[in-house]
Formats: sequence, C-alpha cells, structure tokens
Amino acid sequence: MAEDSLLLREGLVRLLDEAGANVVAAVGDGDGLVAAVQEHRPDVAVVDVRMPPSFTDEGLRAALEVRRTVPGTAILVLSQYVEESYASDLFAAGGGVGYLLKDRVSKLADLSDALQRVADGGTVLDPEVVSALFAHRRRRDPLAELSPREREVMGLIAEGRTNTAIGRTLVISQGAVEKHISSIFTKLGLPPSGDDHRRVMAVLTWLGV
Repeated sequence: MAEDSLLLREGLVRLLDEAGANVVAAVGDGDGLVAAVQEHRPDVAVVDVRMPPSFTDEGLRAALEVRRTVPGTAILVLSQYVEESYASDLFAAGGGVGYLLKDRVSKLADLSDALQRVADGGTVLDPEVVSALFAHRRRRDPLAELSPREREVMGLIAEGRTNTAIGRTLVISQGAVEKHISSIFTKLGLPPSGDDHRRVMAVLTWLGV
C-alpha cells in the first residue's frame, strides 16, 4: 500500500486489516510501491494518486510500472481526486483494476468487496471516476448503437455492480438485466467467453481505453 501521509497511511493499514486484508508493506511514494510489489508479490497493490515529489500523478505512473514489471498484480486506487492522466492507460492494461474516492468508502464491507473484485480480475469504479473518464473518451464512439437503457446498464457494470444490484437500481427484473447485458456484448462485438471477462472488456470499451 502506498500513501504519502503517515497518518493516513497508518489509518489505511488498520482499515485494510479490518477489511480482511493482510498488508505486507506500507510505503510513502511510487518508487517504494514498485519495490515492495517486486519483493512481496501481493495479490493487490493499493495506491494513492498524488505522491512525492510533484504530488500530481506519481501513484498512477507507479501502478503502471507495477503492471509492467509484475504482470497480474491487481491495482486498487484510493484517492481524494479523479485524475484522468494515466488512468486510461491503467485500465487499458486489463482487468484487476479499481479506482475509488476515499470519502466514498464508508463501509468496511464495500472496501473488502472492492479488494476481492479486483483480486479476481474485475473492475471497480467510483461513479465520479466513470463520469470523468467517460467524458474524455476517444472521439470514435463504439457505444453509438447502445440504447439509453443499455447505456444505463453499462454505466452500472462499470461501477462494479452485480446483475442483482443493477436490477434493483433500475427497478427491472433479473431476466431483463441479463437480456440488456447480452445485447450490449453483441453490439460491442464481444464473442462468447467467460461473462467476467466480457464484462471487463465491455468496461474498457465503455471507458474508451
């Protein structure tokens, strides 16, 4: 776990411990994160965005370096900010990535669920992160064929919602959710494979990465 503020770092370590994670290293900068991941080979690397020396996007650049040098390491970004630079590159590296805003993680169960989802190769995105990245998608829009309802479903998938949660949010049946998701996969040209894999690929397309 990488967080430059000592007080926040110690607090996050306790929070992660309570969420059921075993924190093998806690560091204060991006270089320390990369070194710790190479040494300990954790399931998930938790990282802040703004760290020394420039306090801009060192955390995201360190996360990209982690994915390059230790492929398969899941990344969970916990930040106070939505930072678009390098974020699209991080999501383009594949599944096993999450980006949550610190002040939105109010329950241990939510943090534990996010850790498990990214460790399992899924994506977990804060709604504000989805909005920010979606606003900066590439000019070519592969989602033009999606209906308004399918776009709503796709946005909830990007947030890491389950089919049950999507149905509850949109007040539609489980069968309707499954039909919408199947239609989305077809329109995005995602061939049959594991549903988890196709969900990740659909999210990457949704974000334009």
